[in-house]
Amino acid sequence: MAAQDRDSARIYILGAGFAGRAIAREIATKRVFGSVVAFLDDDAAKIGSKIEGIPVLGPIRDVVSLLSRQPADEAIIAIPSASREALRELYYLLKKAGFARIRIVPTIAQIIEGDAHLIQAREIDPQDLLGRNPVTIGLRESLLYLRGKRVLITGAGGSIGSELARQLLSAGVARLYLYGHGENSIYNIDRDLRLLQEEGVGEKTSIVPVVGELKDADYVRFIVSRLKCDAIFHAAAYKHVPMMEANPVAAIENNVLGTRNLVEAALEAGVRRFVLISTDKAVEPVSTYGASKLIAERIVLAAAERASSGREFMVVRFGNVLGSRGSIVPLFQKQIAKGGPVTITHPDAARYFMTIPEACSLVLKTGGVGKGGNLYLLDMGESVKIRDLAEQMIRFYGFEPGRDIRIDYIGLRPGERIEERLWSPEESLVPTEYSRINRLERRDAPFALAELLSDIEPVVRRVSGKESAYRNRHSLRTILKKHVPTLIVPEHEPEF
Repeated sequence: MAAQDRDSARIYILGAGFAGRAIAREIATKRVFGSVVAFLDDDAAKIGSKIEGIPVLGPIRDVVSLLSRQPADEAIIAIPSASREALRELYYLLKKAGFARIRIVPTIAQIIEGDAHLIQAREIDPQDLLGRNPVTIGLRESLLYLRGKRVLITGAGGSIGSELARQLLSAGVARLYLYGHGENSIYNIDRDLRLLQEEGVGEKTSIVPVVGELKDADYVRFIVSRLKCDAIFHAAAYKHVPMMEANPVAAIENNVLGTRNLVEAALEAGVRRFVLISTDKAVEPVSTYGASKLIAERIVLAAAERASSGREFMVVRFGNVLGSRGSIVPLFQKQIAKGGPVTITHPDAARYFMTIPEACSLVLKTGGVGKGGNLYLLDMGESVKIRDLAEQMIRFYGFEPGRDIRIDYIGLRPGERIEERLWSPEESLVPTEYSRINRLERRDAPFALAELLSDIEPVVRRVSGKESAYRNRHSLRTILKKHVPTLIVPEHEPEF
């Protein structure tokens, strides 16, 4: 929307609750985004009244189509507690009515009690309408364990890491370290957090960007010691399954040895809490990525046995998140934007999904209530057919699946399977007292972790006398298969 259109925009805010009122006050104060014409609400006690001089109209479904609007009119949905079903209905109602722009404020999972800001409002996206209703978590209370602490997030520029950082703005941490190897991604999240702070989001927190490689053991030991962090949330990983099948040595070097380096540094530096973010692909893994995360889980759980009393090293496992970089949601968006086709691997392909904000809220809560040596599993609900997800997204953009946008089935790619599992036969699910957080009791089969790490060392690093193993992907998969029997090794695997 051009600047002149923004200045003249007539804004309708759906929801006259705390979030809607806060957004209206901010718009009135700044006077550069247009003016609020009315609140739209379903509360009979509010309809017909004025709130801060702005009329409240309703019920929403009855008045939207009757509004006398102008081309630049926009709507902001400011109902953080709205269900997915309600959001879908409101979105299609507003779209049919021809609003030029439809924005949404964050869900309850992203808003600390009564704290909503205009800068958090963003264009509505398909992921806002997909999946189940997220759990409501009182973040201020669940983050108390981090108040005044120094917290480090690895992979802070990624989808999960950056959302953890945004939510931690409201934790009252003393310092928030943003660790990653991508200069641009760390720059972007650092800038975003500072803009949020400027607009009053969260509490005063010192933000420290740190660019570095987890694969560099000496540097990791040095920096973790220097930062004196109290808690680490380890979200960094190479995670694109087919890409890692083509680059298996890189996957193991980053996800396994990088995790080992970080864990060893954390043990040495006295870090009190360490939370590894894992994946359902670690369950009886068939891919190199899945195997790398299974081994990473074992590294963290083994470290818990070595940690002194009062130090908690744990794992939180969950499935796919909607809208992460490289996931199917952004891919489908690009395919739909060019007119299709939308590509799906298999007609029966299904995955477990939750939103990034909900996953991060639950990870942060688990980090406070969880105990060292435990593997926790977030409740993912029912699996979702990828075909159904694609059809919903096509309709979101105003097209009809099969008629306007074709769906093609392209076959499973290397390392993929039709469905994922959340736990293995050696694990049993134990509910906790906390909503959507479960614990997995493990009946561990023998796993020679030390032997495995020793075996893969010469594949990743040059070792005198074992030069032929260096970067040898065939040797690597042979080693992995010995320790992870479910791994699928491609036929005629080349050495390099």
